[in-house]
Amino acid sequence: MDRGTSEPVPAQREAVPGRVPLAVVVVGSSGLVTHWSSGARKLFGVDRTDALGRPVADLMPVHGALAATGEEPDAGAFGADGGDDGDGWAADGADGPGGPDGPGTSGPGGASPVPGYARSGRARASAGPGSPLDVLWWAYPLAGPGPERLLVLAADAGRLAGSPGVRPAFAPHTDLPGAGALAERLPDILPAMGPVAGGRIVEQVLELGYPVLEISHSERIPVTPDWGVPRHAERRAGRPRAAADARGRGEPGSDEPGLAGRGTGTDTDLEHAAVRERLEFLNEVSGGIGTSLDLERTIREVTSAAVPRFTDFAGTHLRAAVLAGEGFPDGPPDLTTVWHRVWVEHNDEPGRWDDTVPVGEAIAFPERTPFFQCMVTGEPVLIPRIGEELANRISGEFEKRDLRPLISGRSMLVVPLKARNVVLGFMVLMRRPGRQPFDDMDRTTGAELAARAGLVLDNARMYTHQENVADTLQDSMLPQLTPRMAGCDTATRYLPGTRLGRVGGDWFDSIKLPGSRTALVVGDVMGHGLNSAAMMGQLRTAVQTMAALDLPPEQLLRNLDGLAQRLGEHYLATCLYAVYDPIRSELRIANAGHIPPVLVRAADGRSRLLDLPTGAPIGVGGVPFEAATVRVAPGDRLVLCTDGLVEVRGQDIGTGLAALCESAAHPAASMDDACDTIIRALNTDDGRKDDVALLMARLNGIPPGHVAQWRLRPVPAEAPRARRLVREQLAAWGLAEAAPTAELLVGELVGNAVRHARTDRVDLRLVRTDILLCEVGDDDHTLPSLMGTGPDDAYGRGLRVVGALAREWGCSHTGGGKTVWCEQTLVRP
Repeated sequence: MDRGTSEPVPAQREAVPGRVPLAVVVVGSSGLVTHWSSGARKLFGVDRTDALGRPVADLMPVHGALAATGEEPDAGAFGADGGDDGDGWAADGADGPGGPDGPGTSGPGGASPVPGYARSGRARASAGPGSPLDVLWWAYPLAGPGPERLLVLAADAGRLAGSPGVRPAFAPHTDLPGAGALAERLPDILPAMGPVAGGRIVEQVLELGYPVLEISHSERIPVTPDWGVPRHAERRAGRPRAAADARGRGEPGSDEPGLAGRGTGTDTDLEHAAVRERLEFLNEVSGGIGTSLDLERTIREVTSAAVPRFTDFAGTHLRAAVLAGEGFPDGPPDLTTVWHRVWVEHNDEPGRWDDTVPVGEAIAFPERTPFFQCMVTGEPVLIPRIGEELANRISGEFEKRDLRPLISGRSMLVVPLKARNVVLGFMVLMRRPGRQPFDDMDRTTGAELAARAGLVLDNARMYTHQENVADTLQDSMLPQLTPRMAGCDTATRYLPGTRLGRVGGDWFDSIKLPGSRTALVVGDVMGHGLNSAAMMGQLRTAVQTMAALDLPPEQLLRNLDGLAQRLGEHYLATCLYAVYDPIRSELRIANAGHIPPVLVRAADGRSRLLDLPTGAPIGVGGVPFEAATVRVAPGDRLVLCTDGLVEVRGQDIGTGLAALCESAAHPAASMDDACDTIIRALNTDDGRKDDVALLMARLNGIPPGHVAQWRLRPVPAEAPRARRLVREQLAAWGLAEAAPTAELLVGELVGNAVRHARTDRVDLRLVRTDILLCEVGDDDHTLPSLMGTGPDDAYGRGLRVVGALAREWGCSHTGGGKTVWCEQTLVRP
């Protein structure tokens, strides 16, 4: 339990949790006690065996609580506000979460309180044996499948210092110091009823309000006339006459019903009170909404702010374009406009509205309805009371749903949610038949509420739109990597930073190269925001283009540096480029100012930072780049990342690199699990500003027995020999079913190489992985290309045959000429 203060006082201290012995009682659906704690036994002097199964009204002064749960209380047991309840208790009144005028209070004329809301009160023993008892209590209505329907907490007010100024109340636990600790300690003071029921009760208590104590302080303040407020002359003259008439009759002038019609101050005071109440409501709503730029949370705040203080039902509808974050809607709404019911709040019994007006439904509203009138005109629509005829007419406009039981006899107000004179959505507000209908002042209040909500929603909409644009831009620039390459498996992670729209310049890539090789790239453009993302897109495209030319790593970085200098002086980036050859089991790596990669050995599980020549960042110019060769073994893992993962504010980067080595060596069931382990270990700073790119590759290698290669002579007779060699090798591999297609492909590639080779070197290689790779190399630097052929042309059809039979084919330059390759899908039984 927490202590709070209802009004500010001099030298007020922050509220701190207080320790007060509590009695905990649970009441079933029939109003009988189902749980009676030891604290209840001590407070009320009734044993548990005597309390269980008895009506709670016979044991506790929970004034008005059963009425709030939908049960009919015994009038003799509970009494009226401020009176004797018949069992020796004098009740001070029961209040809901909003105080004496908030939800849950008794209505005019002694009507039952609004169900579904927590209530509290204070009662004193006016008669009976023993010392007088002063009890504070909090009652929570419970909803759910179990038999529990009411939870009551009670405390002895006599134990509290200054108890005459203490009253029970409710408050959101998030508004109190140590909100997380309060939520965790709440199960300690509630009944032990199993994890499912206990968790459900805890959630409802937190939703309805945390029990607190309000400690009031009183001071004597002198009152002097205020001449600064102008008054109407007729009212200044009418009030003395009314008072004189009342004194002549010996009656209190303010209590005579007829005086209101003769210009007394009663109607003026009521009008001022009504205006003041609405202004206070709008002020509280304005402070409660817009706490977040999240669109869904903002919608819930706007809808929930109106219930139950202003209305009994509130439903918010938004245009589909607004909800999707697609930008500002075009044009005014019409019959084709699709609206989404994004949130509904009410104080009716649970589930009453769910089937007829479900949350999340997309609907186009009919023309002859108040909803369509509001969204087209952009003005509030007020219906003081929906009669039977109007209810039938509105319900008839909707197919397959009967709205009459929900709207008949209610007062309706439909207000538009607008921003910059464009209707973004609208709110449907309704009051119950027993409540004061909406009037012109309520229409003005509702319009002002909608205007403030519209601005908040528009801010959230624009933020959502900007986030969508940033995410789309970032996703379009980051690759969708193939997890399995020839002899290499990859896994990646990308975490956007928190600066400037969640976009940045970090990127990674895995690029397929000839000879079953794979290029692994990670880079980081200096800076943040859209400019860095645009630079990253250009540099990444350049790396892919130059990688396709099969340039050595050091030459590729040299060319990339020259390109960055030509693009502009602000193009600065770090980059790490590695080429993995699974057949030769080696890495060729060049570095341009980037943090070094981590190599994890499969043999002993040890990890280390690779010692590489570190060049200057891309864009500096004038600095040479060098490459290093690293021998690897099957199963080794290579980890490349950007500095956002290892840089920690206030620490040396060496500490982060050491943590990267340690976390990379941690065993994991899969590559994805290994990436998650690294992210969890290093991404501990909630205030991380920089984005993070992580690329992990498991270097599986290709066994020597899965590779076959031959040296052919550049003569036409070698093409039949090549087909025979391929047929025999596939039979040895158990892939005889792939031989017919492979022979055709090899025959075309070898025939083309023999025709164009300038020396006696033609190389043929077969690589068996998940696919069958065929490579034919010669010393001619001219790359082949598809050509149009006529009926009389003798050449030009070979590559068309290859393109039709192969899954994929290509060609690239090498140091001594060129290589033409093709891939064939293997069909396995």
